[in-house]
Amino acid sequence: MSDEVGVPSTPPVDDWASDYDIFDADYINDPYPIWADLRGECPVATTERWGGSFLPTRYEDVVEMARMVPSLSSADPIVVRPPDDQIDASGAYHTVNAPPISADPPVHTWSRRLILPAFSPKATAKHEPYTRELCNKLIDDFIETGQVDGAQDYAQQIPPRVIAHLLGVDEGKADEFTEWVRGVLEIGLSNPAVRQASREKIFGFFQQEVADRRVNPKDDLISELMAAEVDGEPISDNHIVGTCNLLLVAGIDTTWSSIGSALWHLAGHPDDRKRLVGDPSLIPNAVEELLRAYSPVTMARVVSEETEFKGCPMHVGDKVLMNFPGANRDPEMFDNPDVVDIERQQNRHVAFGVGIHRCAGSNLARMEMHVALEEFLARIPEFALAEGGEVTWAGGQVRGPRQLPIVF
Repeated sequence: MSDEVGVPSTPPVDDWASDYDIFDADYINDPYPIWADLRGECPVATTERWGGSFLPTRYEDVVEMARMVPSLSSADPIVVRPPDDQIDASGAYHTVNAPPISADPPVHTWSRRLILPAFSPKATAKHEPYTRELCNKLIDDFIETGQVDGAQDYAQQIPPRVIAHLLGVDEGKADEFTEWVRGVLEIGLSNPAVRQASREKIFGFFQQEVADRRVNPKDDLISELMAAEVDGEPISDNHIVGTCNLLLVAGIDTTWSSIGSALWHLAGHPDDRKRLVGDPSLIPNAVEELLRAYSPVTMARVVSEETEFKGCPMHVGDKVLMNFPGANRDPEMFDNPDVVDIERQQNRHVAFGVGIHRCAGSNLARMEMHVALEEFLARIPEFALAEGGEVTWAGGQVRGPRQLPIVF
């Protein structure tokens, strides 16, 4: 294992255009110059590693590919990961039962419609008081110490509890939720036993919750899903469990990565930090810029029919990485894309994706990020990265700090 979290040791990359490696330490720690080189040399890179895949780096190409439905399908979504003896050598770990992200139309259409009301701006606003109280309780636990791991003790503590609050499940299990999600998306990348055990725990937990709601319905999202109908028919328990699985996994790792990356930036850029402390009204705009600059998520699609993209043939079964982080650094779309400008006005970033699979929970993620930064800055206006402290980043398709030593 390398020093990065959940990253296997791999042969060095000689040519990023034809042999890129999303688990390479250089890619994990600083992928931006790699994408910049590829845009000029080979904007759609390819590799045979981990079963082979394509990696677009231009904004225009990523957006176009994201809209190539169903030829680039989400019906069998994958996590690109190292192969092992317990699964096929393709290196593709096929995630199952996570609608609507694991579906193409028409199933995607109605399954997405089911959850959108729970993530509307009005619905999201109802969770803001809880989120503010939570952030302050977390800060209470470390503010007297003068130091904190901004990732483990703050950023990673917020989304599990907010998602639990939204779903109506026990918020006291937040540490277990964190362990399960890391087991699926991070540690499990190089440990299939951990990954499988984590998946079983997630599905087992929500199966129990659904069974309980059958007897004891509540005023929560799970009960709302159970009461819903499509074409006059109730939603299956299997579908509901899969949707809860999606909300837990997708709603935790992505958001804590964004919060952690924002704290990492502000700890290392005192001018930006001081501007936000002095004028908190800039925080919503800063959130958008930090999402653009440090987008955490690279989704994946599977080629479902023979197709060609700008002269590049793609065959059934090929994998394509929807490189939203790379698109957000494209100079053809953003002026000075590698400069974080917290007052940037033209900012059509795709941190939440684009097309029919754009993140349904974007309003909730924005709220959590806004509140987390606002409360942290209000109570700890002066902070910096700990001298000599090691910042580690998770590798794979969700990038964000996993250790973030901060002093104040």
